[in-house]
Amino acid sequence: MSSFKEYISGYANGLKSLLIGMRTSMKVFCQKKVTEQYPENRHTTLHIPERHRAMLVMLHDENGNNRCIACGLCQMACPNGTIHIVSEMRETEDGKKKKVLVKYEYNLGSCMFCELCVNACPHDAIRFSNDFENAVFQKEKLLLTLNK
Repeated sequence: MSSFKEYISGYANGLKSLLIGMRTSMKVFCQKKVTEQYPENRHTTLHIPERHRAMLVMLHDENGNNRCIACGLCQMACPNGTIHIVSEMRETEDGKKKKVLVKYEYNLGSCMFCELCVNACPHDAIRFSNDFENAVFQKEKLLLTLNK
């Protein structure tokens, strides 16, 4: 008798689950369809949130200089080695040695957009833009040099 009750209980739970799923499906089926005209109207109708992380960019001032001091904190904070910094020591006019950024390489193809590099940067030299159209046919084009 106990197994019959379990059978009926299992059958009722299965039927209840099926009806809940069908109710959800019918609700979505009856909603008005919205078609986004992409890429023709992407600049007028497509809304990209301000906090969207799409590509790392290096900020420059009006003279074209970047704020990066080549400290390497962003490179150390990156969990999968997306950032590679090449720097060298140069002597300034007053005789002091200073670390100077030579090359800032960023591999967009292996970036997981975690923003740990941006949070680690003490001079706000890098940030994420929300330019999301980054599709390419060759993987080599995803290796970017940001300090140009």
